[in-house]
Amino acid sequence: MTAAPWVSSYPPGVDWSADLDVLPVTSLLEDAARTFGDLPALNFMDRRIGFRELDALSDRFALGLQRLGVGPHVHVGIYLPNTPHYTIAFFGILKAGGVVVNYSPLDAGPTLEHKIADSETDFMVTLDLAVLYPQMAALLEKTRLKRLIVGTLSEMAAHPAAVDGALRAGGQLADVPERPDQTSFASLLDNDGAYRRHPIDDPARELAVLQYTGGTTGLPKGAMLSHGNLSAASHALLLTALSTPPVLQLGAERVLAVLPPFHIYALVVNMLMPLKLGAEVVMHARFDVNAVIADIADKKISVFCGVPTMFVALLAAAEHAPLDLSSLSLCSSGGAPLPVEVRDAFFARTGSRLGEGWGMTETSATGTFSSPLVPAKAGSCGIPVPGCRFRFAPLDDPEGTAALGEKGEICIAGPNVMTGYWKNPEATRDQMTSDGYLRTGDVGYMDADGCVFIVDRTKDMILCAGFNVYPRVIEEAIYQHPAVAECAVIGVPDAYRGQSPKAFVALKDGAPHLTFEELRDFLKDKVGRHEMLGALEIRDALPKTPVGKIQKIELQAGSASAAPRP
Repeated sequence: MTAAPWVSSYPPGVDWSADLDVLPVTSLLEDAARTFGDLPALNFMDRRIGFRELDALSDRFALGLQRLGVGPHVHVGIYLPNTPHYTIAFFGILKAGGVVVNYSPLDAGPTLEHKIADSETDFMVTLDLAVLYPQMAALLEKTRLKRLIVGTLSEMAAHPAAVDGALRAGGQLADVPERPDQTSFASLLDNDGAYRRHPIDDPARELAVLQYTGGTTGLPKGAMLSHGNLSAASHALLLTALSTPPVLQLGAERVLAVLPPFHIYALVVNMLMPLKLGAEVVMHARFDVNAVIADIADKKISVFCGVPTMFVALLAAAEHAPLDLSSLSLCSSGGAPLPVEVRDAFFARTGSRLGEGWGMTETSATGTFSSPLVPAKAGSCGIPVPGCRFRFAPLDDPEGTAALGEKGEICIAGPNVMTGYWKNPEATRDQMTSDGYLRTGDVGYMDADGCVFIVDRTKDMILCAGFNVYPRVIEEAIYQHPAVAECAVIGVPDAYRGQSPKAFVALKDGAPHLTFEELRDFLKDKVGRHEMLGALEIRDALPKTPVGKIQKIELQAGSASAAPRP
């Protein structure tokens, strides 16, 4: 393959070979505080927090953590939605010398237990919301967790009493008793912020974040993302926006953050990169299409990054009312493949070009990008970001290189690529090639202009609304049902989620019929909401190979959609 053919497709002023920042992640916030001062960094429930204030709050949180015993290499979990608590805690943990472990509120109890044990998490930051606190309070009793740090949503709002009253009236607050192994978020901020600095001698190797990602065999693995991985990834994205002419301006943009920050895509595009940009991040705790439409128009949002399902929802809303997206300078989709139909319909309906990028947890969310200055090719997820090298390996030879236009497994190298899997050197070796490239599990090709096209997956993974869903997790839960003899789960097309899990089940002799609703109810406490079944098909028997392995290829061939749902 020709060396770096994508360079010819770069927008003017963007240098693919630029030296990317490989720095402590904390320097992103500290530099932003010095550069942008009192300009607003966060906007949440009508409260604005400036860059300087945000830096000071994270200093105080760091000192509060150190007084609890957090220091170098202590692992602190974050179990939060998209609120200022997350940003303050994230940088406070790193300043204290600790390691951030991201936890998804979508995860089921067994998955949370595994992550706590595997990651060696000792402290957990959460909120007093009914959807969060009870789960973590229960895990405090039966895992290695030493202490919960519990915040309130209202304490970050401009009008705390009104927010607290509305949450309480809606039954959204949990009962949070006083207990010795629990500390309030506010109490950790009650100090002068003079924390003990932890020197980072090698940002490229020093662990900053454990970001769990699943696998087709076994339990979720912790991708080790270093300080340098994350700083390089955010710098690469910044460079793509500061082209000639620039797509975005330093200190002048507003980013609408709706994606959950525990997702690596959101962590980079909605938190780290905006710090380098000096942008104001307008935070929504959850996705509400009407609130998104209102804020884009009213707050003059210039950057909105989402997943395909969000843009599908925006298009549906546009059927009933016009969308004012005139303020948007950059609108991008990631986390899952963007259907060409959605991209074209979005432009036709709104006049805004919807770009697409590709990345994965192991690449700190970055890999390819699409610039609004360069016409996008139908079906392409863009060109490699600055600093990233791509190679396409023949499926029967991971050490080889396919020619331009030929399909192969996408392999990627660069300063954004993880240092390995936590406590799993075997999985790390399996994922890396001898010349230092990460094997992504995606099959695709690159054309003569350097545009990347993804056509298939080598992994047995389902992408549901931007979340990685692994069939084995669902299958193991289904097998717990007393009526189930055999089961297999595959991903099928879903107009809203991109893909949806569909289960094929063979029942035990004499077992009563199992309905779709009955199985979903059975799975409620065994799988995450993002893993919940979209369809069920009962069969007398499942197709198998001569050695007895269920043939998912045959199931895929006969399943074009999520139906039927008996």
